[in-house]
Amino acid sequence: MTDIEKTAGEGAGEGARENPAPPAGGPEAIRAVPVRHYGRYVSAVIAIALLVAIVYAFGQGDINWQAVPDYFFDHRIMTGVYKTLMLTVLSMLIGIAGGILLAVMRLSKNPVTSSIAWFYIWFFRGTPVLVQLFLWFNLGLVFHYIDLMPFYKDYWSNFMTPLLTALLGLGLNEAAYMAEICRAGLLAVDEGQTEAAHALGMSHGKTLRRVIIPQAMRVIVPPTGNEVINMLKTTSLVAAVQFPELFRYAQDIGQNSGAPVEMYFLAAAWYLIMTSVLSVGQYYIERHYARGSSRSLPPTPWQKVRGHLTTFSSRKVTA
Repeated sequence: MTDIEKTAGEGAGEGARENPAPPAGGPEAIRAVPVRHYGRYVSAVIAIALLVAIVYAFGQGDINWQAVPDYFFDHRIMTGVYKTLMLTVLSMLIGIAGGILLAVMRLSKNPVTSSIAWFYIWFFRGTPVLVQLFLWFNLGLVFHYIDLMPFYKDYWSNFMTPLLTALLGLGLNEAAYMAEICRAGLLAVDEGQTEAAHALGMSHGKTLRRVIIPQAMRVIVPPTGNEVINMLKTTSLVAAVQFPELFRYAQDIGQNSGAPVEMYFLAAAWYLIMTSVLSVGQYYIERHYARGSSRSLPPTPWQKVRGHLTTFSSRKVTA
């Protein structure tokens, strides 16, 4: 009896030695060592050094920086900003209207209208905008005068003003690009939508207006916003056909004041301001049309800032 108890006790002791009891304080905490990204620090230092070197080089250059704030709100510059925005809006309206028409023609089952739209897009996308502006400006060599019967009749040189040249050159060229954007948006809508609308007795035009185009806007809006920003910058080319806009006014002021390079920097600053404002507007328009494609919209920049401020305040109160 004693031997059996002793053997059982020895077995229990061996089992206890093989599976020691956990320490009284509980298991040891896991030490999490964060990964150190040394490449980020090196690249950040290099980027900051390059930025400082560039700023220093511009600061030491032979540039009269005081001329930039002196003329920044000059009435000629402000007139140029207004005309640049006006030309951008009018050209984009022509481009969007023409692009929608060309996209519908391109998708038409009529081979004649489809071929006409294809040729238009091929020509205007295949030639530079500056060349098109000069062609419109010098068409008086081909058409000596324009005759619209009882409504209007005049020489081509009087009819084709710098403003009309700029609108035709920019707007008709933009229509070719907008046609492809609109065509891609229309093709992105499932064909079942069209079939369902026709089954309900809707005409082709009503189907486009009520069913296809509202759904295609989610695809059309982002590249259209990019085209608006690109159009604002492209308006600087119309200075070649004597239309006074921001770049042309900046050139004239630079030649008269003896600070041409400084005025180029001034024009660049105004272009940056205008494109930044347009980019913000594009963001909110894209967010508006994204409501039907995602369950929850991403927070806006202002909402992100307020979220960070709220988190910081709550942490401060807890501390």
